[in-house]
Amino acid sequence: MTGEDAVRLRPPRNAVDGRAVAWWRTQVLVAAALPAAVLVVLGILIGPARVWLSAAGGAVAVLGLVAAATLPAWWFRVHRWEVTEDAVYVRTGALWQEWRIAPMSRIQTVDTVRGPLEQMFRLATVTVTTASSKGALRIEGLDHELAAGLAERLTAITQGTPGDAT
Repeated sequence: MTGEDAVRLRPPRNAVDGRAVAWWRTQVLVAAALPAAVLVVLGILIGPARVWLSAAGGAVAVLGLVAAATLPAWWFRVHRWEVTEDAVYVRTGALWQEWRIAPMSRIQTVDTVRGPLEQMFRLATVTVTTASSKGALRIEGLDHELAAGLAERLTAITQGTPGDAT
């Protein structure tokens, strides 16, 4: 590649769907509620450790509520993505930000996934698998129709891009 043809790392332009905040919030609440409930139930069942286990369950619940109130909005501000004719750009992470770029010639597969919670919020995740040892790029929190269209677009672009994706 010449200097003009090289794909450069740059900030992606698109934000994830606004419903991703509620989806992430629900994930955090579920992830906190399960261990909190287990600790409280164990506290009820195990007499001598009742106070300590119940206090630990309460602490996990409070931390989960704080995380659910703050983290999803922060994640929404930092998660970005973009697809051009040349590459897929993804930026994720809150404290440790990861910026990744996948040139179209390196893309091997494009998948769309909709877990149960994503389906409730009408969202989807597009996974772009490349010939990179770093692994696939994931664009989470997309409107499910946008994700389907994006997968079709990426498939069409990669089919028309020279290279062997290795």
